[in-house]
Amino acid sequence: MIKQLKLFPLLLLIAACQSAAGVSISDAWVRENAPGQKVGAAYMTLNSPQNSKLVYVEAPAIAKSVEIHSMAMNNGVMKMRMLEALTIKANQDTKLEPGGFHLMLFGLKEQLKAGQSIDFKLCFEDEKGDITHQTLTLPVKSR
Repeated sequence: MIKQLKLFPLLLLIAACQSAAGVSISDAWVRENAPGQKVGAAYMTLNSPQNSKLVYVEAPAIAKSVEIHSMAMNNGVMKMRMLEALTIKANQDTKLEPGGFHLMLFGLKEQLKAGQSIDFKLCFEDEKGDITHQTLTLPVKSR
């Protein structure tokens, strides 16, 4: 019983760190593009312990700007539009994938080739209005 009591504060600390850890990012990658093409796309899965929003993304080493986009089929026409923010519902995967939500890279400084890695900075806002930043490196793939 004494050992369990000594572990209890540690378990509380671990639980608090996990709940305050922010948005987890998985399956992140950038699509290889054709020579001369000045746009690119990035994809990933986002999950947060609380309702959050992706509000800003940048990749200054490779692109002049990065925008959050949605794609949807409307009366047989694929429509893409820029979003001010992407809502991430608590404990639900929000997928950025081909044909759906994605990140568009504009003004590419060079061709994106499989095997490269690109640094991104993502900015998230939680329900309280607190802003957090995450920096990650995404692989370029030819998928």
